[in-house]
Amino acid sequence: MNDFGEMGKFLAVGLAGLGMAGAGVGLGILGSGAMNALGRNPEARDAIAPNMILALAFTEAIGIYGLVVAILLIFVA
Repeated sequence: MNDFGEMGKFLAVGLAGLGMAGAGVGLGILGSGAMNALGRNPEARDAIAPNMILALAFTEAIGIYGLVVAILLIFVA
């Protein structure tokens, strides 16, 4: 029975890791959109860059939360 518990724990860790994959995709989409906007209108750099950095920080936080949950599931659960 303990083997099934370990299997379930590692399955949950893998699913928590999907949060990190989603954050990676989100970071790529945000960066791409910001670079497209800057390529179309370079004068708007002062308005686009701070918003992009803030959005990237929030998106990265989601990935960090997924990492923390995965680590907690491995070592605490």
